[in-house]
Amino acid sequence: MTATATATAAASTTAAARAVAESAERTDALLATLPLPSARSAAQQALAVEAQNEARTLRSRFLKLHGPDLYQQLTDGLALDLRLPELVAGAAVACPGLVPSAERMAEEQSRPQADKEGLEIDQGLFLRQMLGSPVSGPHLVDAMALPTERALRLLPEFRRTGLLELRSVRLERQGSAAHLTMCREDSLNAEDNQQVDDMETAVDLALLDPAVGVGVLRGGVMTHPRYRGRRVFSAGINLKSLHAGQISLVDFLLRRELGYINKLLRGVRVDHAGSWHTPVIEKPWVAAVDTFAIGGGAQLLMVFDRVLAAADSYVSLPAAQEGIVPGAGNLRLGRLAGGRISRQAVLWGRRIHATEPDARFLLDEVVEPDRLDGAVEESLERLDSQAVTTNRRMLNLAEEPPEHFRHYMAEFALQQALRLYSQDVIGKVGRFATASAAART
Repeated sequence: MTATATATAAASTTAAARAVAESAERTDALLATLPLPSARSAAQQALAVEAQNEARTLRSRFLKLHGPDLYQQLTDGLALDLRLPELVAGAAVACPGLVPSAERMAEEQSRPQADKEGLEIDQGLFLRQMLGSPVSGPHLVDAMALPTERALRLLPEFRRTGLLELRSVRLERQGSAAHLTMCREDSLNAEDNQQVDDMETAVDLALLDPAVGVGVLRGGVMTHPRYRGRRVFSAGINLKSLHAGQISLVDFLLRRELGYINKLLRGVRVDHAGSWHTPVIEKPWVAAVDTFAIGGGAQLLMVFDRVLAAADSYVSLPAAQEGIVPGAGNLRLGRLAGGRISRQAVLWGRRIHATEPDARFLLDEVVEPDRLDGAVEESLERLDSQAVTTNRRMLNLAEEPPEHFRHYMAEFALQQALRLYSQDVIGKVGRFATASAAART
């Protein structure tokens, strides 16, 4: 490219960035004159939507033309591995108005979901472009496969003691097996930002500890009145937290899929003795389902090498009832169970009980509740093998190529953001929160 062409391209980028910033400023100024979203009239809401659509149209055009160059700038020519929060924070500084600033996000996150302006939609728009690009997408997915700083800090102590206890999870090494237990006993292991952070930390530690050869995930014993004294696998996303505005697109919904769930499936990327032939450390995983695996709990089962379940348990993926996209469940469930069952589960809310014939597509072994412990131990013993690890890698590569996953996640980033701020979802989680409060009184 000649010097003249380079100067022309730079001027074009500068002009486009200025237009994005000015449009964002106008939109923010307008929104500041309006009541909170839940108190707006139909006319005020239409005014806000029109301004937001205009600003997002400019952002979309900018990203299509200049997104690849922006990613190169933010990562210093792909030399820096930026996780999702670092990437969106950097974009907010480098290109004001493209994604919300840290100050705007702090204000937004202090509000309940019904009173947010939907600034995360702009993050979703940005991340769709970044994940969808054949250059920035693989680089970003690889960055999210790195161990977290928290896990690296805790690793020496875990290797010494074989025990980690966090707010949401407990990780214990027993022999060569890592036993990971979800311990949100008051909320039936319903996931929120904290649990996603804790889960990724624990998964990292299990993968990084050379004394661990295989892992198992199970729900702990509940104190919830309805299930007191019983183990529960997971109730999925915490709808109470979503209603309160405490479920984040970046730190929960995207980090969950690109972070610990992807690490369960594909391993953690870290320098190690075998990096020259395999740049990740991965291990076989077993899941044991007690009582139920709902929503996000059901999604988790789709990446495990062996899934055990108590005979009195069930699995469900009620995405249409909740109103949101069930993570990568739509990507994986059809491969496992077929299109018809996928639609019955996702669109119709069908529960699949462990003893039903169709459960064989999701569960490898169903046993009586008092035999589940023994089935877990047997599975751990049989899967603790280097041959298993290599073959699971090849099976996963054949069944879900990384590029398929990346393309899915690119579209998921925006579509999930849109669903978070749709009126049907806001209404549903509001009714759930009201019903939960009434049940406690």
